[in-house]
Amino acid sequence: MSNRPTAAALGLIACHICGLVSPRTATLLRGRCARCGSRVQVRTSRSTERTLAWLLAGMILYIPANLLPVMSIDGIQGRQEATIFSGVSSFWHAGAWGIAALIFIASVAVPTTKFIALGHMLWSVRRGALTGQRERTQLYRVVEFIGHWSMLDVAVVGLTSALLQFKALGTAEPRAGIACFCGVVVATMIAALSFDPRLIWDGEASNG
Repeated sequence: MSNRPTAAALGLIACHICGLVSPRTATLLRGRCARCGSRVQVRTSRSTERTLAWLLAGMILYIPANLLPVMSIDGIQGRQEATIFSGVSSFWHAGAWGIAALIFIASVAVPTTKFIALGHMLWSVRRGALTGQRERTQLYRVVEFIGHWSMLDVAVVGLTSALLQFKALGTAEPRAGIACFCGVVVATMIAALSFDPRLIWDGEASNG
């Protein structure tokens, strides 16, 4: 547990958009951030419920995203449909280890990390954990950061399709799996944005 007082204990409140910290009472009376003009609330309304809903939606979509083909290739060897894992395996055995690693990180490691991290934060907030607030805050920032790289798999599919057609090696078309994966990316990004990280410190403030 941190020995330093929280902003709430000092009578301060932070803007969720620009991060400006200002006097709590005056800011709530004004209702808007003095710097960016955004609406300021003590805590985002129904933050954990919305985060959980979007997180579950992303986890549900992640199943067909892995089972359904993400790309259909019509080339010299005939028509082939590739899922995420078969694509990773094909690139790996073809010696394109960098592309295989990129697809694996973007399609498996990143979504799984976001599922576990957001689930852990929701669970810790729910039980009012009094330890590890700083680490969980840093974890939230990591989730926000890696969210910007979640579309790498979609970019690889688009790049592969363009490369095949440019070299006249065949044609490649996206399939339903890539749409489901896009849904996973969008759902997890909204889940992260819906979560109010100030809730992480509420357990300590209440205990104090």
